[in-house]
Amino acid sequence: MLDILYQDEHLVAVNKPSGWLVHRSWLDRHEKVVVMQTVRDQIGQHVFTVHRLDRPTSGVLLMALSSEVARQMSQQFEHHQLNKVYHAVVRGHVHEADTIDYPLVEQLDKIADKFAKQDKEAQPAVSHYRGLSQVEVPIAVGPYDTARYSLVELTLQTGRKHQLRRHMKHIFHPIIGDSAYGDLRHNRAVAEHFDCQGLMLHASHLALQHPVTHQPLLISAPWDSRWQNLMTEFGWTSQCPEYNGVEINLAITQDSSVR
Repeated sequence: MLDILYQDEHLVAVNKPSGWLVHRSWLDRHEKVVVMQTVRDQIGQHVFTVHRLDRPTSGVLLMALSSEVARQMSQQFEHHQLNKVYHAVVRGHVHEADTIDYPLVEQLDKIADKFAKQDKEAQPAVSHYRGLSQVEVPIAVGPYDTARYSLVELTLQTGRKHQLRRHMKHIFHPIIGDSAYGDLRHNRAVAEHFDCQGLMLHASHLALQHPVTHQPLLISAPWDSRWQNLMTEFGWTSQCPEYNGVEINLAITQDSSVR
């Protein structure tokens, strides 16, 4: 059973667990448990995808209950007419709030994209981050006697593949648990000393305009036990997101250069 965060006659949103695929993929044909099929069986109704979360990312995943609503929601995502807020645990101390404006070359899969153009130019990619809390723990990692970590809040202005993960690596604060772009030594240290496995990236809030009622809608996904345990270990429990009464700016992004 998945935790249903919101449901009406048009939309359903769940708290996607880390490690779950959104839908079946021939790239992982042996995976039998996927979000879409589980939600369909749970609510007894067909669902339509409107956006994705990477397999290791947890948090708010929104689906439509009709093809027409799915089309409308897909347009909102495509034109950046909604806001997504993520939280991540990263290597090093991040105190400031800043913007990462760093173009990204589209990453192609060797199998799925083998016929796609291989020499595409880098696409504009903009992310925003804000340091929330920092900690230094007495664990030797590499040449250092201690290890430093930060809790950061992240928002996307564009939506490139693995954008947040690649951008945080670019500023030398890779996300903990990231097997593709992270620091293997710190990934292992956090897993070993704090029993925390997997990517520490969570889609905490999704703010949008309801495609049918046109009312503002805010959907929030609480942190799972893995996150809560690490927050306790690091003394960050006061930073747990307030899921009631969260205010997120719903202003539409006007950036013609993005697409």
